[in-house]
Amino acid sequence: MSVTTGQIFLYEMLGSAILLLIGGGAVANVTLKGTKGYGADWFLITFAWGIAVFAGVFVAFRSGAHLNPAITIGLAIADKTAWSDVPAYIGGQLVGAFIGAVLAWLAYRDHFAAEKDPIVIRDAFVTSPAIRNLPWNVVTEVIATFVLVLVVLMFGGTPSNLGPLAVALLVVGIGAGLGGPTGYAINPTRDLGPRIAHAVLPIPSKGGSDWSYAWVPIVGPIVGGVLAASLFNILGVASLMPTV
Repeated sequence: MSVTTGQIFLYEMLGSAILLLIGGGAVANVTLKGTKGYGADWFLITFAWGIAVFAGVFVAFRSGAHLNPAITIGLAIADKTAWSDVPAYIGGQLVGAFIGAVLAWLAYRDHFAAEKDPIVIRDAFVTSPAIRNLPWNVVTEVIATFVLVLVVLMFGGTPSNLGPLAVALLVVGIGAGLGGPTGYAINPTRDLGPRIAHAVLPIPSKGGSDWSYAWVPIVGPIVGGVLAASLFNILGVASLMPTV
């Protein structure tokens, strides 16, 4: 499927916006007091992120629906995406993630305004560790993203080739099995775009954006994606997969 650089940016932006609107909205629904979903369990969040990926992959199907710099870089290493297209993919993903986070805030604006706990407000936007130990938090993100990228490469080649439902179920499984320690960003722009939104939006009582942790959900997923793609190449199956 041939797409231009501009189309890559557009579709990745739209898909990432849908991803963060649904996923971030689900977190806000569970954590902000007074919502209809307040106090629901972890399963609702993991299931919602799976549905968010399902919707995002459909919207961004034409670009290959990477929606994640770790996947884009992994696909480039596996020679399934041109390195020259990587900036358009990642740029669209970051802008879209920011837009999706802003839209989720708009949907829950009154609840954000009523919330007085800055940690609750921040956690509705970004990931954070259950136990703050940055080196091991990175390891968790590396492992979780390794699983994501390797499965996509081994069984689909790209998220769109693997299929929206399969990717959605994979994300739910990763969240259920590996999401507890860090909230499973497994996607640098999923965390960075909303963190920027948190920093700039006029939310009362929001506090700081915890930039000292922000590098973890960037570095961990990228390393995980690089390792997965490297193993994919070592296994010698890259030639069997379709090029998008």
